Amino acid sequence: MKILVVDDEEISRKKMRMILDPMGVCQVVVNGNAALVALREAFDHGAPYDLITLDIMMPDLNGLEVLTRIRAFEKACSAPPQGRARVIMVTSHSDKQLVLACVKAGCDGFIVKPFTRDAVLEKLASLAA
Repeated sequence: MKILVVDDEEISRKKMRMILDPMGVCQVVVNGNAALVALREAFDHGAPYDLITLDIMMPDLNGLEVLTRIRAFEKACSAPPQGRARVIMVTSHSDKQLVLACVKAGCDGFIVKPFTRDAVLEKLASLAA
């Protein structure tokens, strides 16, 4: 599995990477713009991401903006529904409107900070079912 971890908080990035590293090739980036660059590069090299964990609150582009751009990019590239990346939003906020907006934009799930290894693994298992 090819994984992209997007989070501006160093501790969250390191923790998520430690959890996900055993599951595949894991790349980390520090903001939304870097995530979009990594997404394009991976697609151009014929190795798109299978999973993206995406922090909602980031300083440059927030997670919802990045998610919207990811889904637009996949659509523009004619990625089939089964070929699109699974995107899990990671947040410490429980703003119902933001959660609904992310669902409408095409996220596949949520993980609440501070997250645990078990919570991440449970979320991944639910996506595989």
